Amino acid sequence: MPHDTYMQLAIAQAEKAFRADEVPVGAVLIDNGGQVVAASHNRTIGMCDASAHAEIRVLRQAGQAFQNYRLPQTALYVTIEPCVMCMGALIHARVKRIVFGAADPKWGAAGSLYNFGTDARLNHHPEIIGGVLAPACRQLMVDFFKEKREGWHSIDKRGRY
Repeated sequence: MPHDTYMQLAIAQAEKAFRADEVPVGAVLIDNGGQVVAASHNRTIGMCDASAHAEIRVLRQAGQAFQNYRLPQTALYVTIEPCVMCMGALIHARVKRIVFGAADPKWGAAGSLYNFGTDARLNHHPEIIGGVLAPACRQLMVDFFKEKREGWHSIDKRGRY
C-alpha cells in the first residue's frame, strides 16, 4: 500500500483522540508484509500518563504481539512528527522507517527541531519520510487547539463557564 493509505489509518486514530478530547495524534505500525501490527492514538490526558503518546502505545502493542521490544522490520506512520521521547523509543526499538504527516517545529525530533534519525552518535538510523498528507494532519491539530482556545475564552475569572 502507498504511504497515503497507511497515513489515512493514522489519521483515523488521530480523529479518535480528537473525539476523546486528547491531542489528536494517531499512529499505526506496519510489518514487513504491509500488515497493520498496532494502531493507537494519544491518551496522555485520559490515562494521566505523559508517556501515553500514540507512538509509544503502538510500540507497546507491537512488542507484546512479537514478544520482543526490537521491531527492525516495521514502519511507523504517525500524523505528527515524533517528539524527543518517541524518537528515542523508536530508535531503541530499531523501527526501520518512520513516516510522519505534519512537522512539529516545537517538539519534533525527526528533522524539525532535532534530527535523531541522522545523529551519528546513535547506533540506529531509521529512514525518515515527512510530509505525507501533511495538510490533513496539521488541520486536525489546528482545529483541536482552536476549539480549546474558544473554550478558554468562555471561562470567567473564577474558572466557570
